Amino acid sequence: MTPNAASASTGSSGPSRRSFLASTAVATAAVAGGMPLLSACGGSDSGSRDGTTSGKDAKKILPTYVASNVVTPDIPARNGSSIGFTSELDMAGLKTSVPKKLGKGGKVTVMSPFWGSPPKADNAYYTGMNDLIGVDVVWQNQDGNTYEQKLGAVLASSDVPDVVVVPGWNMNGRIPSAIISKFADLGPHLSGDAVKEYPNLAAIPTDAWQRSIFGGKLRGLPMPSAYVSNIVPLYRKDIFDKEGYEVPTTADEFHALAKEITNAKAKRWACLDMKWTAWNIFGVLPGDEKGLMWNLVDGKLINRMETQEYLEAIEWTRKLFADELVHPDAKLGKSSATDPGPKFAAGEFLIYNNDISQWYSRTAEQAAQNPDFEVWGMDLFAHDGGTPTFWAKNPAGIFAFVNKKASKSVIQDVLAVANVTAAPYGTKEYMMTNYGVEGTHYTLKDGVPVKTDQGNLDVLNAYVMIASPASTLAHPDFPEVARGQVEWQQKVGAHTKKSSFYGMQITEPSRWANLSSDFEQLEDDIIRGRKKIGDMQQAVSDWKSKGGDQLRDWYQKILDENGSAAS
Repeated sequence: MTPNAASASTGSSGPSRRSFLASTAVATAAVAGGMPLLSACGGSDSGSRDGTTSGKDAKKILPTYVASNVVTPDIPARNGSSIGFTSELDMAGLKTSVPKKLGKGGKVTVMSPFWGSPPKADNAYYTGMNDLIGVDVVWQNQDGNTYEQKLGAVLASSDVPDVVVVPGWNMNGRIPSAIISKFADLGPHLSGDAVKEYPNLAAIPTDAWQRSIFGGKLRGLPMPSAYVSNIVPLYRKDIFDKEGYEVPTTADEFHALAKEITNAKAKRWACLDMKWTAWNIFGVLPGDEKGLMWNLVDGKLINRMETQEYLEAIEWTRKLFADELVHPDAKLGKSSATDPGPKFAAGEFLIYNNDISQWYSRTAEQAAQNPDFEVWGMDLFAHDGGTPTFWAKNPAGIFAFVNKKASKSVIQDVLAVANVTAAPYGTKEYMMTNYGVEGTHYTLKDGVPVKTDQGNLDVLNAYVMIASPASTLAHPDFPEVARGQVEWQQKVGAHTKKSSFYGMQITEPSRWANLSSDFEQLEDDIIRGRKKIGDMQQAVSDWKSKGGDQLRDWYQKILDENGSAAS
């Protein structure tokens, strides 16, 4: 499969949304882990009530979970990981998970973000998928980099397509309340045992459906993800082995290794900006969704920005820059920070952190031209070498919504589409969704499906955005990478905790919507030496007085009403 999309963030536990540039990345975001969500929503149909829906209220709404038995994974999910497939893909023995077309032959318009140049409307991938499903899906692809503006305009109008895909990082401003007022309640079709008509949707984990409750109704079709961190410190294992470098197990060891690696005269530096790894190794609460930034500590809700760990992580990252151990492009914000592939392959830096999907994409792109190249994922560690604490991200981050004005037959056609796109790995439906038409979009090389140039153009950013199976890692061409990825997740998952608001779909009152919006820039300014740690301490003090303490009380009320998800 192709790699997953990069994560998005405001407070940055993952790549920022500005760096979400999709290559083949988004094409199979669904099966490699999805993206964390920035902000969320809950409340009444009018959109007037803030908060969340959980506990007994949510149980009445959620679909019944029925595990899929069509294909058995080689590595079952454990500790919040994805499931993994490492054995040879039996192309001649692909299973069928949708034995008959559920589509009624209707037309469904879908607006979705797209990164790259959208293919022609009548391309063989779109026509092949529509024939498989029995629905005429018409794509209204929009530029993913400016999608939020387009989304806001469309949702403010009366001309809303049948289906609208909304990534979590675009749920800002009035978009959350528009989701509640503009989109249909899918509960009558999916809640409880009703979902069993769509077996692939029934196999989506309950946590992902919990995230799909907006305004007290089941409105979203989710893209599930593993809840463990998706940010991996990737390193050049081939060069480490050759030079005898030891993988570090503490923050100080990392710094010492970075000094050993760096030789500016030879155009080699240790790493890029390691802030996202710093959050993990110092045990900082996630910053990629507002609800996850809070946790109950000794009876009081604490925000990540108020913790000592937050300041320590920033200071450690700042020192890597100050000691000139970071590639100069990262300080200047140049392309290698967002497209690290070429200079990483050239050995200009040996370590960088990014979405777990890049473990595969770096491997795949270098396999033919650089056979000695080997990238691997560095195990995360506690900064002091003790027992680490990592924090769970939310288990779904992109959603598809159906227009509230859609007829019953349109809703049924949309669910027919979703039931195909959520098919598990190892099925005919999965192959069609993720690889397209054999001979046109992929060919078999030694029994392994390999995308053609046409496949890389057409099979991208589309049907996987409607709904997806449980988070899956599978690379038929590099099964050892899939194994490494899942095992990495499981090791991290063994030390991963769920904070107080894990899994809850929350919207904050609009008066506080921009309260923490400047913190990511301030973090980067401090790390690059343009501001001081004292500036952050002052910013946190200002944040508290300008509404942070009131926001704490508001979250406490949610906690009192719903209980904590912490574990």
